[in-house]
Amino acid sequence: MQSNSQKLGTEPIIPLLMRLSIPSIIAMAIQALYNVVDSIYVGRISTDALSALSLAFPVQIILIGIGVGTGVGASSLISRRLGENNNHAAVNAAEHSIMLSIFYGVIVAILGFLFSDQILQLFTDKANLIRMGSEYIKIILIGSIAMFFPMISNNILRGEGNTFTPMIAMLIGSVLNIILDPFLIFGIWIFPEMGVAGAAIATVAARIISGSFLIYILLFSKKNELQISLKDFSFDFKIIRDIYIVGFPAMVMQFLASFMLGGMNKILAGFGSTAIAAAGIYFRLQSFVFMPVFGLNQGYMPIMGYNYGHNNPERMKKTFKSALLVAITFTTTGFIIFQTVPGLLIKMFNSDPELLRIGTNALKKISIAFPVIGPAIIISTTFQALGNGFPSLIFSFLRQIVVLLPVMYLLGHYFGLEYLWFAFPISEAASILPASIWLRLKFRSIFARMEKRKNMNPK
Repeated sequence: MQSNSQKLGTEPIIPLLMRLSIPSIIAMAIQALYNVVDSIYVGRISTDALSALSLAFPVQIILIGIGVGTGVGASSLISRRLGENNNHAAVNAAEHSIMLSIFYGVIVAILGFLFSDQILQLFTDKANLIRMGSEYIKIILIGSIAMFFPMISNNILRGEGNTFTPMIAMLIGSVLNIILDPFLIFGIWIFPEMGVAGAAIATVAARIISGSFLIYILLFSKKNELQISLKDFSFDFKIIRDIYIVGFPAMVMQFLASFMLGGMNKILAGFGSTAIAAAGIYFRLQSFVFMPVFGLNQGYMPIMGYNYGHNNPERMKKTFKSALLVAITFTTTGFIIFQTVPGLLIKMFNSDPELLRIGTNALKKISIAFPVIGPAIIISTTFQALGNGFPSLIFSFLRQIVVLLPVMYLLGHYFGLEYLWFAFPISEAASILPASIWLRLKFRSIFARMEKRKNMNPK
C-alpha cells in the first residue's frame, strides 16, 4: 500500500488536488465564517467596538505571520524531504517546528501582558478605542501559543499529504468559537457580559481545545507517516535555517500585511472611525473569497514540493495549471458577489447609514482586483513550494508597501475617501505581471535542469 506522500507522485492530478484541497477549503471556509460571525457579534456592541477590532487586527496579522511563516517553511521542507525518501529528516523538521511554536508562544505572551496598551496607542489616540482594543489584544497575545501550535501542527500534517486531520482541527476551533462568542460577549446563561474581552476569551478557549486534539494526533497516534517523539529532540540550527529559507519570506509577507493595515488605518483615521470600521468589515468579508484559495494551497503545495523533490516536471506543470484554474474560479465568483450585493453584506454587521454608504463604496471598488488575486496567490505559493520564498516577499512588498499605501494616501488626499479604495486594484495590477514573468523564468530553469538530469541518468 502506498503512503500518503507516495500518492503525491502517482495519483491523477485533478482528483488528488481536490482530495487534498477540499478538506482545507471546507476548514478555511468555516474559519472565514468565524471571522465574519465574530465581527457581527462585536458590531452589535457598537461601531466603536468594530473599529477597535479593526485597530487590533494588524497585531493579529503579526501573530498569523509567525505561524504561517513557520508552518509554510515546515510543510515545504517536509514534503521535499519525503519526496527525496528521507523520512528521518522530515521528522526532524516537524519536531523543530513544534518547539518553535512553544518558543514563540512564551515570548508573545510576555510582550502582550506588559505592552498591550502601548501597542494600541500606535494606531489611535482615542481613549475608548484604546481601552476596547487593549482588552481584546491582551487576551489574544497571552493565549498566543493556542494559535501557534495548531497552525504549525496543521502544516506538519499537510506536508506529509494529510489534509483531513487539519480540517477536523480547524472545524473544532472555528465551530466552538462561533458557539462561545454570544455567551461570553453578551452574558448569556451563566456567563458574565464581557464585550470585546469575551470575544477574545472565546477565541483562545476554542484554540486550546483544537490544539489539544492536534497534540494527541501528532504525538500519540501511530497512523501518521511521521512518528514524532520529542523525548529524543536534538536542536539543529541547519533545520531551522532550512525551514526559514522558505518560511521567513512568508512570515515577512504577513508582517508587511500588518504594516499595510496599520498604515491604512492611519490614513483612514483622517476620515473618521466609521471609515476604519468599513475597512475592517471588508477584510473580514474578503476572507470568504480568499480563504478557499488558501485552502487550495494546502493541497497544492505538498504536490508541487513532492514532485519537485522527485524530479517530475510534467506533474508539476499539470498541478500548477489545475490550481490556477480553480483559484480564478473562486476569486471571480467573489468579484460578482461583491459587485452585486455589497449593501446586504455591510448590513450583516451594522445598519448605520454612514457605515452602509462608505462600506458599499469600498466593497465595489476594492473587489475589482479579485479576478487577478487568485492567480497571484497561486504564483506566490508556487515559489514557496519550490523552496524559494524570496520572490513572493518581493512582490508582496511591491504590492502592499511600494504601491498600495502611497497611492491610497494620494487618492485620499486629492480626491477623497470615495476614490481612495481604487488603490487596491491598482496595487494588484502593478505586481501580477512581473510575478508571472519571474515564475515563468523559474519554471524554464527548473525544467531544463530536470531534463538534463534525466538525460544523464536514463532509466
